[in-house]
Amino acid sequence: MKCQSCSNLATVHLTSIVNGQKSERHLCQQCAEQEQAIQNQELNLPAILHSIIGQHVGPMTDELASLACPACGIKYMDFRAEGRLGCPNDYNVFRAGLEPLLQRIHRAERHVGKRPRRAPGNALVLAELVELRKRLRLAVEAEAYEEAAHLRDLLRTKEASNGSG
Repeated sequence: MKCQSCSNLATVHLTSIVNGQKSERHLCQQCAEQEQAIQNQELNLPAILHSIIGQHVGPMTDELASLACPACGIKYMDFRAEGRLGCPNDYNVFRAGLEPLLQRIHRAERHVGKRPRRAPGNALVLAELVELRKRLRLAVEAEAYEEAAHLRDLLRTKEASNGSG
C-alpha cells in the first residue's frame, strides 16, 4: 500500500473514529513524523511494565518500596523498573504487590498449568484408582484376603462414583 502523501511504501496505518465515521490514513514513516502522527521512539518494555504495575498497586507503592527479598536482595522498586523477579522467594515477599498484577494479567492469582487435551478429566481420581489396583494385587499376592476384599470394595465404590470401569 502506498503513502497517501507521497508514493513511498506506507508503514504507518492510522484509524480514527469521529462521530461514528471511521477514517483510515496510510502514511510512510517520514510523512507520519512530519505530520506528527507518530513520535520516533523505540518500544520501552520496562517503562510499559512500570506503567502497568503502577496502575494496579498505586496505593501500596510506599509500603512496597521499602521491601527487599532476604534471599536474593532484589528490591520491589527494582522489580518495578526491570519487570523481573530475582528468585521464587520474591513471590512471597512481594505478594501484596504481585497479586493485583497477576489477577489483572492472568485473571487468577495461582497458576494451575495446562494438561494435555487427551488427558482424562480427573487425573487425581484415576491415579488413586491405579494405586488401589496396585495395592489390591499386592494384597492378593501376599494372601491377605481380608484386606484384598476391603480394597476390592473400595475400588468398586470409587469406580462407580467416577463413572469408569
